[in-house]
Amino acid sequence: MLHKFKILVLLVMFVLGGQFAMLAQNATDIIKKAEDKVRGNSSIAEMSFKIVRPTWNRTMDIKSWAKGNEMAVILIQAPAKDKGTAFLKRKKDVWNWLPNLDRTIKLPPSMMAQSWMGTDFTNDDLVRESSAVEDYTHELLGEEMLNGLLCYKIQLTPKPDAAVVWGKVLTWIDKKDYLQLKTEFFDEYDELVNTLIGSDAKEMGGRFILTKMVMTPADKNGHRTEITYKSLQFNPSLKDDFFTLQNIKKLR
Repeated sequence: MLHKFKILVLLVMFVLGGQFAMLAQNATDIIKKAEDKVRGNSSIAEMSFKIVRPTWNRTMDIKSWAKGNEMAVILIQAPAKDKGTAFLKRKKDVWNWLPNLDRTIKLPPSMMAQSWMGTDFTNDDLVRESSAVEDYTHELLGEEMLNGLLCYKIQLTPKPDAAVVWGKVLTWIDKKDYLQLKTEFFDEYDELVNTLIGSDAKEMGGRFILTKMVMTPADKNGHRTEITYKSLQFNPSLKDDFFTLQNIKKLR
């Protein structure tokens, strides 16, 4: 009898263990599919940023180039006072080129949590020093309805040695098209810091994506930053030598 009980316990542990492993694997797969949907092997995008404050608004136009997860360039095209300012990412290193000062600054990890160009996005949000796939573990918390769409609700928890900005991230990804409709960012004290809402899903660059993103701070009434995609090209041919300090100084 005792022998049969031990076999039953082992069988239950095996089945549950397999289920838990499957859930963890599924959560990571879902995050990866959502990330791949808006990345491609390479991409070129043109976007408008609108910074909204209680007493003023400001708009920026930017162009970005990305290749894989390790190389990216962001170029400010407007307003005139910021035109030519550029950011370069190569692997885990990030630089900022300031043409008005004829100066290049390498951003240390401590600056990744700071505001990017006065927006409600962090430096890490835009240049992505950290990776949602590689620097976090993923847990599928369940499914929830959001804006009439059934979504996966997934929690991202930083790996012990990962150099990340957030203490925890919750994201809602719709089951049909793998669109990240909502993401909540928490600090190390489990306090909500920012909420990102995606909307205006349409085909762009041959893919069905969200073309508007709004980041709203939890503790600043009347503050938000809106990103609107104007164009998006997936898988263009981009050489590695495009992503160099020498090249970003030439971009306009």
